[in-house]
Amino acid sequence: MDYTITHGPAFALLEMTMEQGEQVQCESGAMVTMSPSLSLETSIGGGGGGGGFFGRAISGLARSALGGESFFVTTITAESGSGSLSLAPAMPGDIRDAEIESAPLILQAGSFLASSPGVSIDASWGGMRGLLGGEGLFMLRATGTGTVFLSSFGAIVRRDLEAGERLVVDSGHMVAYQDGMGLETRMVAGAGGFFKRAFTSATSGEGLVMEFTGPGPVWIQTRNPQAFSGWIATLLPNMRNQSSGH
Repeated sequence: MDYTITHGPAFALLEMTMEQGEQVQCESGAMVTMSPSLSLETSIGGGGGGGGFFGRAISGLARSALGGESFFVTTITAESGSGSLSLAPAMPGDIRDAEIESAPLILQAGSFLASSPGVSIDASWGGMRGLLGGEGLFMLRATGTGTVFLSSFGAIVRRDLEAGERLVVDSGHMVAYQDGMGLETRMVAGAGGFFKRAFTSATSGEGLVMEFTGPGPVWIQTRNPQAFSGWIATLLPNMRNQSSGH
């Protein structure tokens, strides 16, 4: 399939041209427009968990309850001829394509938009590193071969790390990274005793960070959804007071 990403990075739209027989799977509710020659089918799960209903249900439950995605996945097929399709995420932000070849990708919850049929998306155990980093105990793991489309809040920037090269990322800005890279979750302050590092982390507003070691790619988003929602929350009391005339 041929595709272009337009209107980014604030209001990105993924536009595809599909030949007859081609398929794409996407997050439930992502479809914006499609040609009448395309058919849409919703199913449980994300391509993993086996072919039976129970296996698909477990996969869907893991994606929904643990990975932050929808319980259902939409498959769009160019069934009766070629056609066009456009997809978009729920939040304002960017869309970027990423190829899965030599190693799976680990995605933060909510960053999956769509993928080619050769890619499976399942919940992955993130452990205490993910929990302490603010990403949760479970993340998403994209396996197979093909293209996965990432979505974000803000623009998406890819950083390719050489062997041994390190990069520190605020946990709220992480979108995806290649499985197998070195990863350490720690306080932003790397020197001093525990209380000094905790004080620096708290007063700098950075909290915990994720330190990656190459080789491999890391995708980051230029805005932090948690920080933005916190800023919005500071406006709500004033908005309520103004609406009530006080």
